[in-house]
Amino acid sequence: MNGLYLVVDLDQTLLKTDILFECFWFCWRQAPQTWLSINSWKRAPIKRLLATACPLDVASLPYNPEVIQYIQAWKAKGGKAALATATDQILAEKVAAHLGLFDAVYGSNGQVNLKGTTKAQFLLKQFGEKQFIYMGDAAADLPVWAVAAKAITVNAPPWLRQKVEQLNPHAEHLGSAKRSIQPYLKEIRPHQWVKNSLVFVPMLAGHQFNLPTFWSSLVAAVAFSLTASSVYVLNDLLDLQADRAHPRKRHRPFAAGDLPLAHGLWMLFIFLGAGMAIAPTLGWPFLGILLAYYALTTAYSFFLKRRIVIDICTLAALYTIRMLGGAVATGISLSAWLLAFSMFFFFCLATVKRQAELVDHQRRKELKTKGRGYHTDDLPIITMMALSAGYVSVLVLALYIHSPQVRLLYTRPQILWGVCAVLLYWLTRTIFLTHRGLMHYDPIVYAIKDRQSQLCLLICLGLFILGKSL
Repeated sequence: MNGLYLVVDLDQTLLKTDILFECFWFCWRQAPQTWLSINSWKRAPIKRLLATACPLDVASLPYNPEVIQYIQAWKAKGGKAALATATDQILAEKVAAHLGLFDAVYGSNGQVNLKGTTKAQFLLKQFGEKQFIYMGDAAADLPVWAVAAKAITVNAPPWLRQKVEQLNPHAEHLGSAKRSIQPYLKEIRPHQWVKNSLVFVPMLAGHQFNLPTFWSSLVAAVAFSLTASSVYVLNDLLDLQADRAHPRKRHRPFAAGDLPLAHGLWMLFIFLGAGMAIAPTLGWPFLGILLAYYALTTAYSFFLKRRIVIDICTLAALYTIRMLGGAVATGISLSAWLLAFSMFFFFCLATVKRQAELVDHQRRKELKTKGRGYHTDDLPIITMMALSAGYVSVLVLALYIHSPQVRLLYTRPQILWGVCAVLLYWLTRTIFLTHRGLMHYDPIVYAIKDRQSQLCLLICLGLFILGKSL
């Protein structure tokens, strides 16, 4: 059959992603003015508009190795291959030039969307009926498979494989159709939900240990967690190209092609909707806090993360908003001491996060961070900011121990000096480890996984209990 052309689809076949969605999210992040240029809502003109606005890095796209090997084997036997896709011709040619595997490239041209029946008719004119082999992945390819000499499916579900075999007895199936829940769980990052335990701080600081207060705090944590997961999805969709340039972030499900980009929209809205639906059960003020959290974190995803210092202040504010959410949910007021402590402590943690990124870029000999406003030369300043803010937070705690308010809650407040010592140790050690490139997580997530951090937390809890009960 080597006298026939092997015609290969692009999205979800040759690639484990969809270029239309790649361009869609790139333009929302980097070129929102593109949407003002739309004068037609037909697919082909929109694809051409996005193709001209999106400088797609085709080298970093997640390719399907099994499909590439199949094409290479076909070419090694003397066969010819063509790329035929509903993606715009401009981007299809970029992909083809990068791979160097195709003898012809056919894509949408700004007027005609090369998909489904339109693609089948086009290929019939180019090659003739039963004069080409077609490799695709979706139900939209059924009209093409019907006129092809042989059908090849890629990661097709069983029902689609069955339909293809009915249309074309000479069918071959590549890849596994099995979908795992693991990429979806990885994408919503349940390990990051530990940061939402900050909503319990007002309950703990106010010594309000009763079931209604605990329940309100728990519901608040769930609402924050669901809303945060929707933001993680949005952030990953907006940062596809930047994540693929990162040694660890390139393994995130959307960047790696383990999740279809089309699933990102419904994941985003489902988790956001669930979080916002739970919030009113704690009162409308709590819903307002959650909306403020979502607005700030969305602004961070779109543009604040690229502004130096402002990004750190925003991260610190997002930590504090979680505490405010817990206070509003339970009706417990936050003291000025706790707010002062949290301001410096969370600023320290946010700076440590940036410090970790700069250390990583420095080790990879990259001068500037991608998607951020920092240079690796800024590392000494960032480290100094982390140390200063952390030590000031300990100073605030020390001053609190000598305040009249502390005697209302603790019978032996002098025991709390031990907490200051432990906190000084933990902050200094954390910044040392970050400086050495051993911090790969958000500092709070890291602390939950680190044995010494766990021990420090237990010691501090023990000291608070002793100071209260003696």
